[in-house]
Amino acid sequence: MRKLLNSVSLLSVLLAAPVVTMSAALAEDKLEALTKSENNWAMQGKNYSSNHYSTLTQVNADNVKNLKVAWSFSTGLLSGHEGSPIVVDGKMYVHTSFPNNTFALNLDDPTSILWQHKPKQNAAARAVACCDIVNRGLAYWPTDGKTPSLIVKTLLDGHVVALNADTGEEYWKIENSDFKVGSTLTVAPHVYKDIVLIGSSGAELGVRGYMTAYDVRSGEQKWRAYATGPDSDVLIGDDFNKANPHYGQKGLGTATWEGDAWKIGGGTNWGWFAYDPGTNLVYYGSGNPAPWNETMRPGDNKWTMTIWGRDLNTGEAKFGYQKTPHDEWDYAGINFMMLSEQKDKDGKLRKLLTHPDRNGIVYTLDRTDGTLVSADKIDDTVNVFKKVDLKSGLPVRDPEYGTRMDHLAKDVCPSAMGYHNQGLDSYDPTKELFFLGVNHICMDWEPFMLPYRAGQFFVGATLNMYPGPKGDRQKGEGLGQIKAYNAITGKFKWEKMERFAVWGGTAATAGNVVFYGTLDGFIKARHSDTGELLWKFKLPSGVIGHPIVYQHKGVEYVAILYGVGGWPGVGLVFDLQDPTAGLGAVGAFKQLANYTQMGGGVMVFSLDGKSPYDDLSVGEYKAN
Repeated sequence: MRKLLNSVSLLSVLLAAPVVTMSAALAEDKLEALTKSENNWAMQGKNYSSNHYSTLTQVNADNVKNLKVAWSFSTGLLSGHEGSPIVVDGKMYVHTSFPNNTFALNLDDPTSILWQHKPKQNAAARAVACCDIVNRGLAYWPTDGKTPSLIVKTLLDGHVVALNADTGEEYWKIENSDFKVGSTLTVAPHVYKDIVLIGSSGAELGVRGYMTAYDVRSGEQKWRAYATGPDSDVLIGDDFNKANPHYGQKGLGTATWEGDAWKIGGGTNWGWFAYDPGTNLVYYGSGNPAPWNETMRPGDNKWTMTIWGRDLNTGEAKFGYQKTPHDEWDYAGINFMMLSEQKDKDGKLRKLLTHPDRNGIVYTLDRTDGTLVSADKIDDTVNVFKKVDLKSGLPVRDPEYGTRMDHLAKDVCPSAMGYHNQGLDSYDPTKELFFLGVNHICMDWEPFMLPYRAGQFFVGATLNMYPGPKGDRQKGEGLGQIKAYNAITGKFKWEKMERFAVWGGTAATAGNVVFYGTLDGFIKARHSDTGELLWKFKLPSGVIGHPIVYQHKGVEYVAILYGVGGWPGVGLVFDLQDPTAGLGAVGAFKQLANYTQMGGGVMVFSLDGKSPYDDLSVGEYKAN
């Protein structure tokens, strides 16, 4: 455990201050440098921009068909495995769903488990976790010479733990969330500079969402910003939305709610973030308002469903763009944020943020001030909105697909799962293409009234889900797509259908390849220019996580977690039969159990299966 000095003189503090500052700067530089090395995959999103892109070309479109298994590792758990491993300095760190175990593996000999951390936590958290007991991954922070290198992880019961990356020993532990009121942690920590950012879960139980920043060295809280409530809680800055006052500015976190409904109003943020050192802003999305039944919460319900740009050091919000005011469909806006620099339609080079939302729209903003640049439908079958007005930023609704009381909304596209959900996708800056894993799922929606009870589900809607218009509704297949999208032109270069939703996300490489996993248990490679299927391999279980690409001792590897589960897998995991169970997922994925079963682990591939075990002596027992 962390050692604390009992006392220290003022003189020693003053003398040490410059050293600490210098050490901090070095650590920050080292973290960013680690993400730039192709020997590492040090963050869930690969780097601060979260572009999930590798410059490696050893594996390419011409030879990817020669990928074979190099090695594998079982986590020992059967539940859903979202996120990905991370790789730093010759080690792979693997996480699991509840009970949130962590393993450190030596890439020179992956059979060697360097350490394992199996935390003790309150198992009662499982009962209030929405949509499986998943966890989305780990974060890494390099040593500054005083504090050791750290692995930061979240626990389902609301705790955040920092581990010594070399030993697995707990360094600090704090409580972020109270699971007794339904607030759990499934989010991956995000480390930028020396700050750990932690989101929250539980909007389906009436949890009020918040983002919290902690000092990575000590676990001390630096700031907390809520999605709803008074400006002082939401950390609305003096110049908030200065460039776009029509988005809304002061007092709206309470004024757009009826009474005190904001106190149980949702807006949790359990997805993916990005960070720009140039603006010093962190970007993330707040989720759906609570309850799902829109009749029970009149108003725009700010600041749920919002893309945030916040100062990393203070949490002060520079801008907030609400994509779906008064959400009616559970279009939780937590999807990944991806940063790029591209010329807009007028030829002006701009710092951009691109976000494919659950509501079926891909948004691109100027990330310096939140100005909306484009808003395109992920698929032409989106029907809840006719378009997004770029001037006002507001979606133009089709009332036929509203979810008001005494109205059975039928054939609503997208479903509550969204046309894009938690998958962490990729961007190739050389092609200016985003590679999107898509859900092609629609729904029927019937609302009902219910009271709020702390720690109990607070939804108020019954859902039936099924394939979108391009799928096969008779067979219950054709629930997913994979697409290549240009955010400036708004065009899709190619799109391909999949049997089930492409839930986990994609990874792109300079070898003209995009990798992704499927719910029916394949890892696939497609040509990033054409979408042509180049290679696939059947894994032991379905995939709800994203692939990674790294190099070790001159060999390029592709790795992916397998283990079906998450929201699409709840029917299979818990053996549910009612098609409306699992918030509608059981009916949508009724065929999934015919293609895969549970099982969790990591599978690692290389050309011709090259691995450390080509040297037969590696890992062998040597008698005295």
